[in-house]
Amino acid sequence: MDPQIKLIDVSGALAREQAFWPTVVLPRAAIDAEIERLANLPRPANGRRAASINHPMNNGPVPAFAPGIDVHIEVLKPGEKTDAVMRNSSRVDMCIRGNGLVTIGQSQFKAEKFDVWNTPSMEPFSYRNDSTDLFVRLSYSNSPLLEKLEVHYADLSPAASIKEAVAPDTTDASTKDGVRARDIAKPIYVGSEGAQMLGYEWLVDIDTVKSKALHWPWEVVAPHLENVYGLDKAYTGRHLYVLYNPATERRIGTSHSFFATIAKYPPGKVDRPHRHSSVAINYIMWGHGKSVVNGQKIEWEAGDLHFSAPGWSVHNHASREEGFVALTVQDHPLQIAMESLLWQETLKEPIHKLGADDGGIQTNLSSQLKAA
Repeated sequence: MDPQIKLIDVSGALAREQAFWPTVVLPRAAIDAEIERLANLPRPANGRRAASINHPMNNGPVPAFAPGIDVHIEVLKPGEKTDAVMRNSSRVDMCIRGNGLVTIGQSQFKAEKFDVWNTPSMEPFSYRNDSTDLFVRLSYSNSPLLEKLEVHYADLSPAASIKEAVAPDTTDASTKDGVRARDIAKPIYVGSEGAQMLGYEWLVDIDTVKSKALHWPWEVVAPHLENVYGLDKAYTGRHLYVLYNPATERRIGTSHSFFATIAKYPPGKVDRPHRHSSVAINYIMWGHGKSVVNGQKIEWEAGDLHFSAPGWSVHNHASREEGFVALTVQDHPLQIAMESLLWQETLKEPIHKLGADDGGIQTNLSSQLKAA
């Protein structure tokens, strides 16, 4: 036995108390100053001017704004482009200034202020700024989680790798005829509750759901926000829409790790205190308001980035006299996939394991619509 391996007795040990990262706000002034600093740097070799926002409690191995989530401020000057890169992490981006051309795999589109899009894992992506202003993005990814697992893959020459990957034809003859090896490796049923035994073929030939780069232009999204903005303040849900990617199926995500929602709150709306095991990061697009997180009061305004809900922390948000519009990113889909998403809509209600409890959590939407 390797002498460095230790056997640690945990018999009767109690659950470890979780160390919640405190809520913090990166103000607009700091973001604007960083944008200007990046813009004044010499062009990096790969064209990528970026700063990663690091929470004070993060201890690595890479910068992160929330456990498992990084947020980068990325700046592209007029006439510049980035080299393509391909990673097994996935991303959700929002343009916060200017506009630019986004290329992800075979997809290409122009992104403007407040547009949102996703970048699937292992799709090469690059950006180009053909405008006269800076092209600035907030980019959220699950890189810190993969870095912690020591499995974050990055290919800096994706075009060559793709050519090498598709060049040899190693397809089995039976697959060419439409027969999969796993069709032959029949399941063995164990008991009567659904347990099975499956052969190796099932591990390596998984049914696929196409993961595409999707684009939510602000000019299309914005008018629909009036629907949730117009709901009465007695509405018991949040005044928002999820930017839904059908590839995430029941996990209701924008990417397979994150959902992105855009909320438009009416003036004077106060959420009920609640908590969930998914963390939340809010970018305030317009307006201002305040939050209470684990008893700590914090205020925010347009252009601020707020780490607003450390996992399982009691919190609520309130709008001021203008109301507000905000992008929120949470690792909700990842937690559903791990069967770990706990949700308590109010502190008087039971804890739900979302995606497993029949009926989920019901709002008073039907009564709101009848009243309208």
